[in-house]
Amino acid sequence: MASSSAAASLAGGSASDLLRGSTSGFSGVPLRTLGRARLPLKQRDFSVSCKMRKVKKHEHPWPDNPDPNVKGGVLSHLSPFKPLKEKPKPVTLDFEKPLIALQKKIIDVRKMANETGLDFSDQILSLETKYQQALKDLYTHLTPIQRVNIARHPNRPTFLDHIYNITDKFVELHGDRAGYDDPAIVTGIGTIDGRRYMFIGQQKGRNTKENIQRNFGMPTPHGYRKALRLMEYADHHGFPIVTFIDTPGAYADLKSEELGQGEAIAHNLRSMFGLKVPVISIVIGEGGSGGALAIGCGNKLLMLENAVFYVASPEACAAILWKSAKAAPKAAEKLRITASELCRLEIADGVIPEPLGGAHADPSWTSQQIKKAVNEAMDELTKMNTEELLRHRMLKFRKIGGFQEGIPVEPKKKINMKKKDIPIANKISDAELEVEVEKLKQQILDSKESSVEPRLDLDDMIKQLQIEVDQEYSEAVNAIGLSDRMSKLKEEVVKANTDNQFIDPLLKSKIEKLKEEFDQKLSTAPNFGRLENKVNMLKELSKVKRLQDQNKRTSALEQELKTKFDGIMKNPRIKEKYEALKSEIQAAGASSSRDLDDDLKQKIVEFNKEFDSLLAESLKSAGMEVKIAPARPRDSSGESAELGYESKIEELREGISKEIEKLANSSNIKSKIELLKLEVAKAGETPDTESKNRIAALVQQIKQSLEEAVDSSSLKEEYENLVSKISSRDSEVEDGLTNDQLREKVGANRSFS
Repeated sequence: MASSSAAASLAGGSASDLLRGSTSGFSGVPLRTLGRARLPLKQRDFSVSCKMRKVKKHEHPWPDNPDPNVKGGVLSHLSPFKPLKEKPKPVTLDFEKPLIALQKKIIDVRKMANETGLDFSDQILSLETKYQQALKDLYTHLTPIQRVNIARHPNRPTFLDHIYNITDKFVELHGDRAGYDDPAIVTGIGTIDGRRYMFIGQQKGRNTKENIQRNFGMPTPHGYRKALRLMEYADHHGFPIVTFIDTPGAYADLKSEELGQGEAIAHNLRSMFGLKVPVISIVIGEGGSGGALAIGCGNKLLMLENAVFYVASPEACAAILWKSAKAAPKAAEKLRITASELCRLEIADGVIPEPLGGAHADPSWTSQQIKKAVNEAMDELTKMNTEELLRHRMLKFRKIGGFQEGIPVEPKKKINMKKKDIPIANKISDAELEVEVEKLKQQILDSKESSVEPRLDLDDMIKQLQIEVDQEYSEAVNAIGLSDRMSKLKEEVVKANTDNQFIDPLLKSKIEKLKEEFDQKLSTAPNFGRLENKVNMLKELSKVKRLQDQNKRTSALEQELKTKFDGIMKNPRIKEKYEALKSEIQAAGASSSRDLDDDLKQKIVEFNKEFDSLLAESLKSAGMEVKIAPARPRDSSGESAELGYESKIEELREGISKEIEKLANSSNIKSKIELLKLEVAKAGETPDTESKNRIAALVQQIKQSLEEAVDSSSLKEEYENLVSKISSRDSEVEDGLTNDQLREKVGANRSFS
């Protein structure tokens, strides 16, 4: 009876009533009763089914038999970053395509040698030499946009590639402790030469699959918060921090913005300036905007040779300014994003060299250069205490972009400022330069034979040669390792000039020593032959230019004199006197001046004096300075008495010039001349009274020193002997050279400025 009533109650209830239970049964029905009762439920009323989903078995990175001697330590087995099973395919950039033809020739010759069994080693060696030279020429003159392309090269070594090459042990640390582990930023602890570091870097993929997994190296807010967590961990435990920058920028999707991308970057920027441990940042690829700066606020910023660091990519900048991404090469040049430019602007602190062909040509060698740079920088920073580290980091960023209108620029910064955008002529080869110079010489020779003056590009060629010589000198200075010392010395000289101080003897001795060292080492520079050749060509053309200008001035003066002479001869009074004298000379029938009588000679002298006076007045009215030389005395033979002493006067003049030049190079007078040059340079075009007085005093001191030195030499005795001889000669012949005239002839009264 009980069972039938229980069955009735179950049959009459709904499904929800049936499933509403208690600890003792369903709807007040005891569980024991349910166990004995037969439920009259139809199968079609409800059913419970379960389907098992097949999942891929998880492959744990730890191997069955881990090698304890593996590079990086046993814990490196935990890292999912393993060597690629397939070698990456070679990728040729657009500007590298000219090298492909040479590579193809080398491969063809080797194939031919293998097939025929002939010896083509000389041809192969020659082609390989050409290839290496072409590669060197290409990679030593890269444009900014070409360096951008190298920084983005698909086969360029990534952060983890470098880490496993430079560390003795490395273990990766994961997670931002907020629910996510961003694969675009990798962090971990490692050791280099026994010194422990915290490594943080942006990780790109080595192929398409890895790039998708790593989000192409673009971190989300989780990644920056993971980096900040590990920075604070390193700060707490006293580990130096090394960050590796390689990202086109922070990931800018909607989800990242919702999660606070800007706040995460700003938090990192603020927190990094408060870290009490040394921080080194290394740009190994491209460093884009705030995404790179969020882990780049360190004491030192180092860059690989072909890395770039920018606030906006060249393509984005070109699209904004020139409305077309095709202007990216121009934008890359204007942005100053390369390692060398950023070092010049004092944004980066050093350039790490790369092998020819880029870091992907020899990743291991590049990693060792990074290791060496990290050790050197860390040796310097570890000597600082906490306060010095914080101040050093703050000052590094405070000095960037310190320019303001109306405020004088510091001399040190003014040296690195670009003075003017001067279009530099395209660099031409030495052979082409020599051909152009020879053509120019031939034109000059042809112009001497022809009356028609051709149009010569002498000025343009001299300018081109000056640019080439300057470039060769700069290359020579870099090659012999004097560029840094020369830059520092230049800064000291500029500072001394700015502070309105005289160049002290110590600085002058530095300049002289550097000059002597440069002159000694110049012949060892690789480009010494080219430099010497171009300097000789420049000297030849400069000499031709001076002669050409002198000839032009002489021709113009001769034409002016001829015009003035003809004008005076057309004067009726002069013309009449000239014709009368001419008739008297013809009537006398004299064959030489000795046959003329004294009266006629006197008339000729008076006519010459009058003609010279008129000609001098005419030339003075044209703005020319005219000095009438006295008539040369004549002896009984009719020859000039002065001619006998011309050679002696010339010898004495040369002796005085050599003596003065020798004295000018002496330490005492040379220092005074240097001070005078400095004073004149400081005074400028409009010197004040104080500057004029200083200049006049220095001029007087130099004059006095030279006069005393000349008087004390044997030249004075030679001068006195020559004066006495000419004086005795003058007692016999009228109108001889006076003492003052002789001094003027010799140059003893010359002044120095």
